Amino acid sequence: MARRLRKPRRRWLALVGAGLLGLALLTLLPERAETLAGEARVVDGDTIAVAGRRIRLVGLDAPEARQTCTRAGTPWPCGAEATAALREALDGRAVTCTAAGRDRYDRILGTCTAGGQDVGAWMVREGWAVAYTAYSWRYLPEEATARWHGRGLWSGEFERPEDWRRRQGP
Repeated sequence: MARRLRKPRRRWLALVGAGLLGLALLTLLPERAETLAGEARVVDGDTIAVAGRRIRLVGLDAPEARQTCTRAGTPWPCGAEATAALREALDGRAVTCTAAGRDRYDRILGTCTAGGQDVGAWMVREGWAVAYTAYSWRYLPEEATARWHGRGLWSGEFERPEDWRRRQGP
């Protein structure tokens, strides 16, 4: 009689175990990433529009359009210059972006390439954006390069965009 009770229990445990294993494996499968391709329109230093959809470049943070920095004690419009640099590099060029989720403003978070080059890496390496380490450490080597060579923001003094936004308030 003890054996009869064990067999159904073993089968039930085996089924439950197989089901849990299946669910665990499903969570490990990568989500099918959405890809957007087309002509880029620059919105600001870390946001572009492709096919009418806004894409926030993930892993970097560029100064806001109204943000100023200083060089040799003189203010300069670093936010506007960061936007202009991205516009000059990208506007009208074909880009391919891979979505990595959405931000709190419902913008697509994505990594974009133009001519085979990572746009975010370029912005950080040229000093027009900083690595956004709150979300990714991907661009820390590019930030170190920009800092070492005194490019873009690193040619003077600046407040990190995240801190500047926080200080500006809602």
